[in-house]
Amino acid sequence: MLNPETLVTTDRTLCGVVGTSKKRCLEMAAEQLAAAIPGCEALEVFESLLGRERLGSTAFGNGIALPHGRLPNATTIVGTLIKLAEPIEFDAIDGEPVDIIFGLAVPQEANDDHVRTLAFLAELFEQPEVLEQLREANTSELLHQTFIDIAKS
Repeated sequence: MLNPETLVTTDRTLCGVVGTSKKRCLEMAAEQLAAAIPGCEALEVFESLLGRERLGSTAFGNGIALPHGRLPNATTIVGTLIKLAEPIEFDAIDGEPVDIIFGLAVPQEANDDHVRTLAFLAELFEQPEVLEQLREANTSELLHQTFIDIAKS
């Protein structure tokens, strides 16, 4: 069972961030994720996220992107939730810009957990009322608590 409180913590939740480009947003996500993985550098996470992004955009519509990458140093799945101040171009399938990014770092061998986590998040972020609540949050603390409350319900 996915525990949203360990998946993303308040210190890995950012609200109102200025994201100037897709690359810069991936760098921000990588910095947040690397800080949660002992012995892991942000560049390693960034390269993993970018490598996945090259296979096809992880922006799946409705202003949401789920960049994710596998890392040999990761022992558990860790996430970061970033809400941008202004939407940015992210090569989304629906052509719409992205304003909510949920980045994931996944252990190299965690295939089933990886797929289950992505499916859970994709299903959550397909719900208009969930997106509305997240977009209404105006502080990192409120964004985090809103996500936790939604994910647990």
